Amino acid sequence: MKFANMALLAAGLFTAGLEAEAQDAPFIGKHEVTVKDGRMTPEILWSFGRIGSAVLSPNGQQLVYTVSYYSVEQNRSHTTIYVSNADGSEAKMLTTSKKNESSPVWIKNGSKIAYLAGDAEGCTQIFEMNADGTERKQLSFNKTDIEGFLFSPDETKVMYISSVPYYHNIQKNDDDLQKASGMVITDLMYKHWDEYVTSIPKPYIADFKDNKVGAGKDVLEGENYESPMKPFGGSEQFAWSPDSKILAYTCRKKEGKAYAFSTDSDIFLYEVATGKTENLCKDYTEDKNMGYDINPSFSPDGKYIAWQSMERDGYESDRNRLCVMDLTTHTKQYVTEWFESGVDAFIWNADSKSIYFSGVWHGESQVYQACLPGTVKKNMPEHKQLSSGQYDYTVMQLLGKDKLLVERHSMSESGELFALDIKTGATTQITTENKHIWDQLKVGKVEPRWTKTTDGKEMLSWVIYPINFDPAKKYPTLLFCEGGPQSPVSQFWSYRWNFQIMAANDYIVIAPNRRGLPGFGMEWLEEISGDYGGQCMRDYLSAIDDICTESYVDKDRLGCVGASFGGFSVYWLAGNHDKRFKAFIAHDGIYNIEQQYVETEEMWFAQWDMKGAPWERSNADAMKTFASSPHKFVDKWDTPILCIQGDKDYRIMTSQGESAFNAAVIRGIPAELLLFPDENHWVLKPQNGVLWQRTFFRWLDKWLKK
Repeated sequence: MKFANMALLAAGLFTAGLEAEAQDAPFIGKHEVTVKDGRMTPEILWSFGRIGSAVLSPNGQQLVYTVSYYSVEQNRSHTTIYVSNADGSEAKMLTTSKKNESSPVWIKNGSKIAYLAGDAEGCTQIFEMNADGTERKQLSFNKTDIEGFLFSPDETKVMYISSVPYYHNIQKNDDDLQKASGMVITDLMYKHWDEYVTSIPKPYIADFKDNKVGAGKDVLEGENYESPMKPFGGSEQFAWSPDSKILAYTCRKKEGKAYAFSTDSDIFLYEVATGKTENLCKDYTEDKNMGYDINPSFSPDGKYIAWQSMERDGYESDRNRLCVMDLTTHTKQYVTEWFESGVDAFIWNADSKSIYFSGVWHGESQVYQACLPGTVKKNMPEHKQLSSGQYDYTVMQLLGKDKLLVERHSMSESGELFALDIKTGATTQITTENKHIWDQLKVGKVEPRWTKTTDGKEMLSWVIYPINFDPAKKYPTLLFCEGGPQSPVSQFWSYRWNFQIMAANDYIVIAPNRRGLPGFGMEWLEEISGDYGGQCMRDYLSAIDDICTESYVDKDRLGCVGASFGGFSVYWLAGNHDKRFKAFIAHDGIYNIEQQYVETEEMWFAQWDMKGAPWERSNADAMKTFASSPHKFVDKWDTPILCIQGDKDYRIMTSQGESAFNAAVIRGIPAELLLFPDENHWVLKPQNGVLWQRTFFRWLDKWLKK
């Protein structure tokens, strides 16, 4: 359920408003911003440009990347394509249309850029243009939207993603009742994330000849399985072999109830010439990868294929290991076993002997190098950390022989592109998309704080101080409760749960890496499953009690906020806080665990973390989980609470937020419900985002500021 940090992915997912409407609206580009008193506001936060994908040209001299801009007034976004020199100089916006243009890659030896854009009918297709934005030509003429694509290395083929109708779980209406809105549902997974499942994405391979993408062949012909996997999968779940003969793809070949209870996806190899398919996770060796296996990547020499692999079926927060298979012997090796955390992103080194990856450790996501066993040279360590500092890095691409292209952000800076020197760890900034805003903003200091927990262990929290902080004053202080429940409190940058806007509103924030978060070893990570109301809640109370020993924290003005599992934490603490807090805010939180078990759609999560169903009376582990449900402590609620809920959130249903709000009102506790009929587990529309921030701070100010 890793939601809190997945909000970082949301920048590329929201395209509010029809393309037809966009043609009549003002162009959305880079915002000129004036900051008053150096303070971040919701409007300023939504003025940031959000950098997306980035690709270096084959000759290493130019960089093409995307930036998304948001308009609060128009309540929509616009994604544009930029090109610059590899060092970031001479950056130029290539967009000439008010429509979104995205997913740029270099083709034809770097003489052209291929990208996605809407055609004359508004259907998303593959286009090409020169590096200066001229000579735009449409390459594909598919009848449906193309959602992603990959050219084969020899550029004779194109893999593209397109959705097809799918009616396994929801029957089609009778032919004479096409306007009927009723749905006959026959199996689980009839809805997912924020949609009813009536279509699935599938990969197609088409010839690319005479500057035209031909008719595509269904890679999964005769199989009704989604690939890439919803809700977040894209082109990263596919890879071409260097000789262009094989397409590797990710797929979970299950439907209905079997899909709802399993995370067991696999990596498949599809032979283009024959259509022969083999399963790398099940067909070879005794090591049957039973959890998530995703994001394949061939080594440059074609001898190996690597992918991210989880060990256990049904455990979506299992550690992502880096699996490497020798394609000749089909032997596997896990080259990051020394790293007691998950691999978040990776790329091959040009020599095919090592891999660069990013992963979280002690509240920071750094870049590491892992070498394949048997290829380590004398005096060369098998692994090493390349980056450092109070940042989160994502590794993206090789940048010449001695550098990596990375994205970097933190709690104090929005995402930008950097060059990371492999030998020295030094970074050089490439993009400065939001410098004109940051030059006007005051930034609250962020520092680590270690706290002794009730069971004698050390816990890392991040403390964010108000701008203009004066230790002689007393400040209202917020306990931030992370979601997931196993998402890291690393140096993330969020456009909703943004710590700098909290600092600008004169709040101290403490954000603990409580039990259940990655980056502190497997024992720490797994201690939360089946123990929602246990040590992880005691960790939260340890963190807030510890910060309250500081003279600048006003113990009479404490708030508690969080989303998803963080929302569960707020609801639970509302009945178990011994009058510590004076205000609560819960966004899309679990209020009734028993109800959550039967109404969420990804059943693997509920089954694993709750250890069973609520009717399994003899299952002691499950009964322990359900006994800790927040709704069982409502009789102890005594503090004002704001509940926030997205009505299209099918992971944690609206009934949870409404029930919590109703219970508070019935008990006579001051309460408000902020309900978004058109939002899912996140808040993606600009005006809704601004309303979220304004409501958030109005509520806190009302109860925590004198």
